[in-house]
Amino acid sequence: MTASPPTGGSGPPVLSGKDAPPLVLTMGEPSGIGGEITLMAWARRHASAPFFVIDDPARLEQTARRMELDVPIRVIGAPGDAPGVFADALPVLEIALAAEAVPGIPDPANAKAVQAAIETAVRLVMAGEASAVVTNPIHKQTLYAGDFPYPGHTEFLAHLAGIDTPAVMMLAADELRVVPVTIHLPLADAVRGLSTGAITQAGRITAAALQSDFGLARPRLAVAGLNPHAGEGGAMGSEETEII
Repeated sequence: MTASPPTGGSGPPVLSGKDAPPLVLTMGEPSGIGGEITLMAWARRHASAPFFVIDDPARLEQTARRMELDVPIRVIGAPGDAPGVFADALPVLEIALAAEAVPGIPDPANAKAVQAAIETAVRLVMAGEASAVVTNPIHKQTLYAGDFPYPGHTEFLAHLAGIDTPAVMMLAADELRVVPVTIHLPLADAVRGLSTGAITQAGRITAAALQSDFGLARPRLAVAGLNPHAGEGGAMGSEETEII
């Protein structure tokens, strides 16, 4: 999940229940596990909200055969077609791959399609045609080889959403949400880049997201230490006393 401070601007209408637009899944790395995740999610769809995926239908059909999954694929013309199709087939908004997707061997030739799937998904959500973006895993090294200029999903999503302030990545489970202060940095750079201001900013954004997205009126935040034993009073590092 990527969050940002409230901007005060107007966005697409937020709907719920049967009136909500479908979720949109991105293809992720075509040579990775994104297709398998998508197919299995549809096969186990009994209690899930309708969704569609932006992907190459031929690749999904090939993957389904390889996995011996009975998942019918149905190409749709618009997101609004997905709910009517979802009960009987996996709705796919078609995007073509430049090269054959070979499992386990990513090809930079497909980087533009991977990026376009993410761009399209965000655009559809911002236009109110989809409820939320669900991203399948990407392979950043391959995207970099295809001239992808962002460190990862988080920064790219922030750019597409028009967010100027740093975005925050939240890892969420039922009882715990974790937010790293720095993201997509080498470990040595992350330590050097830590600051009181960065911690405070991440905390404020996280608190706002917990209120608006998780319905927690008074979120409780804990800040973790950096060093072993939180520095042991400076014996194992001074970041806790000087920065955190």
